[in-house]
Amino acid sequence: MKRIARLSMQALAYFVFAAPIAYFASMPSYRYAEPDRTSIKLSIVHTTERVEPCVPLTQEQIAELAANMRRAESCERERLPLYVELDVDGRTVIKSTSLPSGLWRDGHASVYQRFDVPGGRHSIAVRIRDSARSAGWDYEQSTTADLQAGRYFTVTFRSETGEFVFR
Repeated sequence: MKRIARLSMQALAYFVFAAPIAYFASMPSYRYAEPDRTSIKLSIVHTTERVEPCVPLTQEQIAELAANMRRAESCERERLPLYVELDVDGRTVIKSTSLPSGLWRDGHASVYQRFDVPGGRHSIAVRIRDSARSAGWDYEQSTTADLQAGRYFTVTFRSETGEFVFR
């Protein structure tokens, strides 16, 4: 009898703890965007060019370095800012300048922005400048996409291939 009471109390305790977890795991339901709109997410992580180009070292300069510090060229650490523009239907909706991360600004630059547009067919163009040029773009790509209302659409960049990914 004692055993049945103890198991019943244990089952009740499990239910009391599990019921809120089960409820909040499924409710309220998550919506990517409003039912009549599509959420576009621009997510770019990219390492830009260095502020100063690398300088090749002579054999004498390399020999002067400690054995564990020897390298063929000397490079400054600081990198350039990343410039990004995104157009939807010919109108610029994102214009961003992102500084490199890190204490010496020697890491990657990151851009993450999200905005909503009405569902349907849209032309999307994205541009990146990661070099010291003052005008023009290093990478550009455009696409036309049928955006489903209530869903999301992402724009990312693959640094290895220099291509944008639209999905």
